[in-house]
Amino acid sequence: MAKPLKRIAVKAGSNVLAHKDGTLDLQRMSDLVAQIAALHRSGIDVVLISSGAVASGRSKVRPAKKLDAVSSRQLYSAVGQAILINHYSTFFRRHRLICGQVLTSKENFGSRTHYLNQKNCMEVMLENGVIPIVNENDTVSVTELMFTDNDELSGLVAAMMNMDALIILSNVDGIFDGDPSLPDSKVIRHISKNDDLSSTVRPGRSTFGRGGMLTKYHLARKVADEGIPVIIANGAREHILLDLIAGRDVICTRFQPSDRPFSSIKKWVAHSEGFAKGEVHIDSGAEKALYGEKATSILFVGIRQITGSFRKDDIVKIISEQGIQLGVGRAGYDCEKAASLIGRRNARPMIHYDYLYLE
Repeated sequence: MAKPLKRIAVKAGSNVLAHKDGTLDLQRMSDLVAQIAALHRSGIDVVLISSGAVASGRSKVRPAKKLDAVSSRQLYSAVGQAILINHYSTFFRRHRLICGQVLTSKENFGSRTHYLNQKNCMEVMLENGVIPIVNENDTVSVTELMFTDNDELSGLVAAMMNMDALIILSNVDGIFDGDPSLPDSKVIRHISKNDDLSSTVRPGRSTFGRGGMLTKYHLARKVADEGIPVIIANGAREHILLDLIAGRDVICTRFQPSDRPFSSIKKWVAHSEGFAKGEVHIDSGAEKALYGEKATSILFVGIRQITGSFRKDDIVKIISEQGIQLGVGRAGYDCEKAASLIGRRNARPMIHYDYLYLE
């Protein structure tokens, strides 16, 4: 790590925390907790984004009839969350620490008010020495409101809490330059902000989780672009967190962060694409201005069309004349008022630069 860390997010995937049969690997969990406790004693705040609930519940429950994908996740999660947090609570008590459960859903990040309430909850927990353990609330989620996986959730948490680093623990050493199962494939140790490895990274999914390494790559790249260092490492390696924080030479993949960090509200906007309620279609002149050297807001004089139903402060997509999504932003008006102002030169911006994220 380049600088002393005060606050980090750690994401532990299902393949790190569970055996092949889906039961929790209690020794692995205990070791992870011991490392977090050591970091806590050294003055580093840790927020743990933990998978494992659905896998754990699946190993305990045998449904009486075949369930659809959403119903099965709800059932397994309801059972598994209780098992998971109970084990974490026991392990943290051994180190005289208290943990707290934070169950969230995707829609909680779509509203700025809910977003800030969630942030405040975790801030209060950290201020009082409580370790937040975050997971998606699968018991109330439905397909369209689910996170892609907990990698996506970890990125949202890292941005929301202005983390000094995000560490994603997987069951491999990092991102490989080929098929990880082949002996000649090697871990890519550093990824700079100009590297594009989308075609190199294999899209395979994990055994129990919903995501895979390609998801991790895109998430890590996005978070690093916001100024937060990201590391993908092997959670099965002994003392992995302590070695990473101490700066030891550990085989892993490190993403170079941008040297121009986003403001907290821009980080929220950047991760809000999935919550967009409408679209703002701009002309080529407005697009050119957006990518110029001078920071530019989206003005009504450059807007061609407004679509969708949204309120003031909702997230909207920005679309070019060619139909390409350029980014997202927070609407300065509701959809009806915005439509009535198209072409005007004397109105306040539709999307102010401070609330604009270009992809």
